[in-house]
Amino acid sequence: MTTPQHRSTTPAPPPGCPAHTAAEPVPLLGPRFQNDDRARLYRDMYEQHGPIAPVSLPGDVPCWLVLGYRELHQVTSDPALFSRDSGLWNQWPNIPADWPLLPMVGKQPSILYTVGERHQRRSALVSDALAAVDPFELREHAERYADRLIDQICGRGSGDLIAEYAKVLPALVLARLYGFSDEDGAALVPSINALVDGAEGALEGRDRVKAAMSALLASRRTAPAAGVASRMLHHDFAEGFSFEEIVEDMMVNIVAGHQPTADWIGNSLRLMLTDDRFSASFTGGRHSVAEAMNEVLWEDTPSQNIAGRWATRDTQLAGRHIGAGDLLMLSFAAANGDPQVRPDRTVFTGGNNAFLSFGHGEHRCPYPAQDIAEGIARTGIEVLLDRLPDVDLAIAPQALVWRPSPFLRGLASLPVRFTPTPTSAAGG
Repeated sequence: MTTPQHRSTTPAPPPGCPAHTAAEPVPLLGPRFQNDDRARLYRDMYEQHGPIAPVSLPGDVPCWLVLGYRELHQVTSDPALFSRDSGLWNQWPNIPADWPLLPMVGKQPSILYTVGERHQRRSALVSDALAAVDPFELREHAERYADRLIDQICGRGSGDLIAEYAKVLPALVLARLYGFSDEDGAALVPSINALVDGAEGALEGRDRVKAAMSALLASRRTAPAAGVASRMLHHDFAEGFSFEEIVEDMMVNIVAGHQPTADWIGNSLRLMLTDDRFSASFTGGRHSVAEAMNEVLWEDTPSQNIAGRWATRDTQLAGRHIGAGDLLMLSFAAANGDPQVRPDRTVFTGGNNAFLSFGHGEHRCPYPAQDIAEGIARTGIEVLLDRLPDVDLAIAPQALVWRPSPFLRGLASLPVRFTPTPTSAAGG
C-alpha cells in the first residue's frame, strides 16, 4: 500500500520558496500547538493553508486538520463520505503497536467508532438513559458536592480551583448519576483523572474505572435501581449489545463528560476573573455566568481537536484532494474562530450558540449529555461565587499556564485567594 501524501489541486511552489515552507505539515504535538496563543496559531494556519491544513502526527504520520467552519460542518454532515470507522485508515500498516495516539484513533468497541444503523441504536440507548436524568436531582447533587469541595478550602483563604474543584466536581456528580454511592464515586475520581491526563498511571486508572463500571453494571442485572447504568442495561435496545459494549459506552460517557466539563468550569472562572465584561458575576450578577460560559465555548472551547473522520473514497474538500482512507482531524476551536464566520474576534458573542464545540452530525455529543455538562458547570460556578464572593487570582493573569495538549484546552492550575469563611452545613 502506498503512503498517502498531503495533496492539493493547486501546483506546488518550488522548493526553497516561502510558500513551499508554509505548505509543510505542522506537527500536531509540536511546540506551536503548545503555545498559549492557540487562536493565533489557527489563524496563521488558515492564512497559510486555507480551511484544510496538512498536519503530522507522531512518527510523521500524515493527517488533515479541518479548520473551516463550513468544511467541518460538511464533513460531520456526510457520514457516507467521511466515516467514523477507523478501520478505513490507510496508515494502519505504518502504525506501531505502541503508537501514543492509539487510544484516540484505535479500533475500539465503543460507541465512538460504531457506524450506520448500529450506531443509531447505540446512540439512542445512551441518549435515552441520559435524558432521564432529573434536572432538579442533577442540580441537587452538584450543589451538595460543590459545597463539600469548597468546605475543604474555604477556611484557609486560598486554593487551586483546578486541582481542588474543577477536576473533582464533574466526576463526583457523574458517578452519582450513574449509580455509584458517594464513597465509591469519590474513590473513582483519582482514577478518572489519571485516565484523562494520559500520564503515568493512566492504564492503571483505566483498569480501575473499567472494573468499577463492570461491577456496577453486573449488580444492576439482578437488582435494577435508579441511575444511568441501570437504564442503559435495561433499555429496549440493550439486547443487541454485549455487556462489554455497554461497559465501554459507560466509560466513554463518564470520562468524556468529566474532563471537558472540568475545563469548562476552569476556563469560565479564568475568564470571569480576568475580563471586566464579566466582573458583575462577582457582585451578584448571575446572568454573567451563562454569558461567560457561552463565550468560553467560542474562545477557549475545552474540546479543541478530535479524531476524526476517514474518507471512504477519493474526494475533494476545499480545493484539496483527500485520498480514500485519509484521516481528517476535526478542529472545533479553529472552526469557531473561522475568519469567514467571525472576522472580528474582539466582538462579544453574546448569546450566539452556533459554536461547534459539541460537534455536529450523528456523532456529536448527545444533547442530554450537553445539558448535564452545562448543569454541572453552571451550578459549580454559581455555588463558588455564592460561597467565595471576593475570590480573586493569586497570581498575575499572564502567569497562568495552559496544559500543553492539542486536544483539550484547560489550565494546569488556577490559584486564587479570598476571605476565609466558615464551612457550610449543606456541605457536611
